[in-house]
Amino acid sequence: MPFETIPTLGVQYALISFDPDGHERTDDTEGGVFSRRLIEKVASDKPSHVFLFSHGWKGDFPAALDQYNRWIGAMAKLDADSKAMGADFRPLFIGLHWPSQPWGEETMASQTSFGTSEGPDINSMIEDAVQHFGGKDAVRAPLQVIFRAFEENPAATQLPDEVVAAYHDLAAAIGFSAGSGADAAPDEEGAPLDPQKAVRAERNASIASSFGIFGTIKNGILAGLRQTSFWLMKHRARTVGEQGMHQFISEIQQTSDAQVHLMGHSFGCIVVSSTLGGPGGNNHLPKPVSSMVLVQGALSLWSYANQVPDSSKPGYFRNVLAGVSGPVVTTQSTNDAAVGIAYPAAVALVDEADFAAAPTLPKFGGVGSFGIQGTSLLAPEPKLMLDEHGSYGFQPGHIYNLDGSQFIPGHSGIDGPQVAHAIWQAAAVK
Repeated sequence: MPFETIPTLGVQYALISFDPDGHERTDDTEGGVFSRRLIEKVASDKPSHVFLFSHGWKGDFPAALDQYNRWIGAMAKLDADSKAMGADFRPLFIGLHWPSQPWGEETMASQTSFGTSEGPDINSMIEDAVQHFGGKDAVRAPLQVIFRAFEENPAATQLPDEVVAAYHDLAAAIGFSAGSGADAAPDEEGAPLDPQKAVRAERNASIASSFGIFGTIKNGILAGLRQTSFWLMKHRARTVGEQGMHQFISEIQQTSDAQVHLMGHSFGCIVVSSTLGGPGGNNHLPKPVSSMVLVQGALSLWSYANQVPDSSKPGYFRNVLAGVSGPVVTTQSTNDAAVGIAYPAAVALVDEADFAAAPTLPKFGGVGSFGIQGTSLLAPEPKLMLDEHGSYGFQPGHIYNLDGSQFIPGHSGIDGPQVAHAIWQAAAVK
């Protein structure tokens, strides 16, 4: 991928791209893998700080460009924050693109015409789904059974036995591994595949209809595809982080003394957390990174816990906290229905619509709703998100959960100066 320049601002950032298996793509205009050029640039330019950003779900290539233009652009507009980094501040901004477009509303909206004489284009829907789930022959047969049943009765809420069996064949074909407790890896926690229960969860999550995981078309038979697709995106996020990104950041650290700062949004929080942990979550980077900001994180609130409730084990990412020398900052918003409702509905097939008023923390809930919890050793501090002129007083080695409800209007509404300011403030900690 080439370097990108943000329109009207003239600010440049690099865009590096990985495939679903965590391998860097080689189809860029620079020839070969772009990371080679970036490592050479780090060695020659000697940046003082490297900022790595990861988008979350719904991140096709145009969406990734749009998000990084807005996020990095919001940071670039805060001159006071940039100047506060010091006279020798020489930043390198890097955005990560990884294939995270879930099967859902976009596919359905483009392929269906309910209420018309034409009806849905089932053949196209099948082909789209086959490609989404890996393009292998093993996924085609079960998908054909599921979609043909949908064609016969798209409003069905009780799944025929052959459809349930087809879902389990699909799960086996893609390696679906969810079904463990909240102490498991992001793609292993949550409910096992249950397409019938997914129908009920989807209906309960209808309030989140505009956020991509649960589409505006309430189709019971296809609800299980959203559960499997949601799992697939989490699996990719972990794979990209533990494989390609871990190796890439390791090379940057071995090449330069630059401070490294990580920012993830949504499933991108799984990517950057996995980048810290490496394969299996137990392989640290050569040096600690200087800050990590998890914006509206679509990962378990217990991911970093010393001990997960109802378990004797720590959260999957507990050990990676030692890989951050500066502050770890998370954001929450009561306006974020994607993490507040769609996330638990897809992970655990439950409805957590009343997350803001819940008297106790749930077993399955997102960091974007509840923050990081259960880390008594570091005692996460709840704070209100400040405007772009406020001072947080962040300290190294501390976790901060910021309530951004005043400034974050929804899951993707994170490009305001307040979020950018929080990222700057975390990076400025010595």
